[in-house]
Amino acid sequence: MKLSDFNYVLPEELIADNPPIVRGTSRLLVLNHKTGAIQDKKYSDVVDYLQSGDVLVLNDTRVIRARLKAYKENGAERELVILEKHSFDDDWYCHRVLYRGKLRVGDKLTVNEAILEVKEIQDGGVAVVKSSHDLLKLAEECGEVPLPPYMHRSATPLDTDRYQTVWAAENGSVAAPTASLNMTDEILNRLKAKGIKIVYITLHVGLGTFLPIRTDLVENHHMHQEHFDIPEATVLAIQLAKANGGKVFALGTTVARTLEYANELLEKTPKDISGEADIFIYPGYEFKTIDGLLTNYHAPKSTVLMLTAAFAGWDKLLPAYEHAISEKYHFFSYGDSMLIL
Repeated sequence: MKLSDFNYVLPEELIADNPPIVRGTSRLLVLNHKTGAIQDKKYSDVVDYLQSGDVLVLNDTRVIRARLKAYKENGAERELVILEKHSFDDDWYCHRVLYRGKLRVGDKLTVNEAILEVKEIQDGGVAVVKSSHDLLKLAEECGEVPLPPYMHRSATPLDTDRYQTVWAAENGSVAAPTASLNMTDEILNRLKAKGIKIVYITLHVGLGTFLPIRTDLVENHHMHQEHFDIPEATVLAIQLAKANGGKVFALGTTVARTLEYANELLEKTPKDISGEADIFIYPGYEFKTIDGLLTNYHAPKSTVLMLTAAFAGWDKLLPAYEHAISEKYHFFSYGDSMLIL
């Protein structure tokens, strides 16, 4: 399977580099993955497509203000991005960072009153730093939201609110579960009133989300790991929905890959589940847990486009993307959404 097969031409003016004025007022394309039928709707119309007894699973991770400006002893500025939380990397005093510029082991940098010493240089522009202050608290005090690189701009106070879901709870992501950025409390309440069960998982989204696939053959790509937690209540809700003929909808690819990675455990006695998900889903994969996917529009040749193509079928998804382009939908993190069922 060639990477070049999963490409499309996106006019740059359709890339959303700012959020809609009002959250939840985006457009929604509804795609029937069996027939290829397409409907143009409003985002709030998603309520019409879920039924009583269905489950909608949300990711409650919280994006940390991970981008820091640090200064070496000679005054040279270095940009650091604190990396996502993992089960093996959850010490906020000694943690991995992505750095821009030259660093060496032993270098000391300051961020406000904090002193960060470089303890290790790893591959890919990653360093391990030991900090005199809790890096998570330091980020909240003086960090910036780490907007995706394609926005080509610095974060503003508006991004601090809008590059975050309205239910964000668990600190640890350095990228938002972007399909969730259009969802509002009002729409969730309408779904609940209709009898749809709203439950949560946590998957801490990493910068690996933005890494391009660098192999010509899709199957040769090695997927990055992301830490997840699935509460017992979510496992039980999924099991009950399946037993009673309901459907499981994933809000975003972060939820989809978490549930598919943990599928075997979801079928056992309900309990809390956690781990490091590294599942790479591409066309040919048979979905075992989710029945519907509410997502946004993804970059050409990306891992998240592959997952979406696996669920919808590339022969159905590509025409839907071409329709969205012709109708001038907005793409990527702050863009419009798509419901695949």
